Amino acid sequence: MRLSNKVAIVTGAGSGMGRAIAELFAKEGAKVVVSDVNEERVNEVTASIKDAGGEVLGVMANMAKESDVQQLIDRTVDAYGTVDILVNNAGIMDNFIPVGEITNEHWERVLGVNLNGPMYASRAAIRIMLDKGKGVIVNNASVGGLFGARGGAAYVASKHGLIGLTKNTAAVYGLKGIRVNAIAPGGVNTAISGTITAPNQLGMEAIGRAGTAPMGEAEEIAYAALFLASDEASFINGAVLTADGGWTAH
Repeated sequence: MRLSNKVAIVTGAGSGMGRAIAELFAKEGAKVVVSDVNEERVNEVTASIKDAGGEVLGVMANMAKESDVQQLIDRTVDAYGTVDILVNNAGIMDNFIPVGEITNEHWERVLGVNLNGPMYASRAAIRIMLDKGKGVIVNNASVGGLFGARGGAAYVASKHGLIGLTKNTAAVYGLKGIRVNAIAPGGVNTAISGTITAPNQLGMEAIGRAGTAPMGEAEEIAYAALFLASDEASFINGAVLTADGGWTAH
């Protein structure tokens, strides 16, 4: 019960890594707030956690909308009184579109979910954590935030930005008792692949030169998130934990 009596928000928790994180956190004793843009998935995960004996609240939210994010934080505080852990997991892919071909609309959509959303959520959660003098934020980034050929221009830029946000927030608020770390998954079997609708050929060629990614499971990333969220990681702040099966070691 590593997270006993902790209140944890998990965004993008309707499927894949987010769902695995939410279910594992509930199993480890946390009161979990499950957030996703898809209401049906929110209800499904909420029911699953309740059936397993966990305590959970479901909140539908579009992380690209500041008003939705603020509502997520407000409903969490109304229900449980605080926020101890924030997992910024929600994210979308970008069809591997390179900068020479990307539209403003596509760029803004990807950065809205992948970077603006974590900023909105972190900003709101930090204010609560500062009052308590403690808190944990875990940002689910990507190896796309460490290397150039792991996505298109918007995805790679958003994940590099998320890692930068992680490090800056950790540096600024670490002495205030708030830890902020990131996970950089490689290939993971999740529903995010469903957001790839028409992959760009030029972008795919660049990824092909990076070699074939070993595929992991969502639960493996969930255990990384659990470690970073727990007191066992009390001396880890501003770090990026790569979880890619050795893909980027080659």
